[in-house]
Amino acid sequence: MARFKNKKFLIYLGLFIVFILLCLFILPISLPLILAFMTALILEPSVRMLQGRFDWKRKVSVMSIFILFLLLLGVTSYFVTTKVVGEGVKLVENTPHYISKVGDIWEEYEDRLLDLSKDLPDTVVKEFSDDVQHFLDRSKSKILQSFNLEKISAYLTYIPNFLVSLLVFLIALFLFMLDLPRIKHMIYSHLTDATAEKVNFMISRMTGVFFGFFKAQFLVSILIFIVTLIGLLIITPEVAIIMSVIIWLIDFLPLVGSIAILGPWALYHFITGDISLGTQLSVLAAVLLIIRRTVEPKVMGTHIGLSPLATLIAMYLGLKLFGVMGFVIGPFLLILFNSAKEAGIIKLNFKL
Repeated sequence: MARFKNKKFLIYLGLFIVFILLCLFILPISLPLILAFMTALILEPSVRMLQGRFDWKRKVSVMSIFILFLLLLGVTSYFVTTKVVGEGVKLVENTPHYISKVGDIWEEYEDRLLDLSKDLPDTVVKEFSDDVQHFLDRSKSKILQSFNLEKISAYLTYIPNFLVSLLVFLIALFLFMLDLPRIKHMIYSHLTDATAEKVNFMISRMTGVFFGFFKAQFLVSILIFIVTLIGLLIITPEVAIIMSVIIWLIDFLPLVGSIAILGPWALYHFITGDISLGTQLSVLAAVLLIIRRTVEPKVMGTHIGLSPLATLIAMYLGLKLFGVMGFVIGPFLLILFNSAKEAGIIKLNFKL
């Protein structure tokens, strides 16, 4: 009996080690395939709905849903290309002007400082002025270097890799959508009845939590985007779209949030003397922060049952291990673990 338990423990330990190795080495380079499989699972209810309602064959239903998905992806890409990129180029072109304006304003403050510091030692005033001027010059040079032609060319080299990954994603998505029933049958053929029942429970639970997670994130993000867009259309309509999209994307980062954009933006206008615009941006930042901190825990708890702390830790660890996609993979692995524990596949009933 003890030998059987030791053998079972070694099997579980080996599976756990293999799982960790997959997470560290295989998953990061398999993101297109993982995303394709997850997208196929998300689209599967729509495929089944068409099969049941119109009595279509699976290939016809899959083709219809896949075409609708491509149309949605195309419309989104067109919007990003024509609107967001266009306004982003304008913002980049005006960046040197903004930096120069800050430098000019500092020179004005420097003159005032010299007038107010006549009674201070000249060495103190000169050292302070030189340090601040050096900081401004260094910041200006770094920002300008970030937008030079070589940097932009380096970023453009990622486009072929992105296109290849996108092509692999679309092909894998279509094939996964076609073969999901066969994949399910193949997996269940290697399971006993008791294990299959546990897996069914885990999949059912995980599917509900998984969809709840994305639904919660979508609802909160849509609310953030709408409030941001309305606010910026009132405050500064010329860059409302691009900045709303940027703030919306940055707001997904739990350790950063929209304050990372609106804070420096408001500070810039305070420095340049536009107190009214700086105040309006500060108010908008406060409103978005309140919405995120009050709405997100309630929505997240309602839809997935995970605490905000657990979600935050999962997103942070996912970011460190898998990059940007870790914001999705981290909570997904946490949901998978919780589902397996509820199904009885993983048991943690121990005392130290």
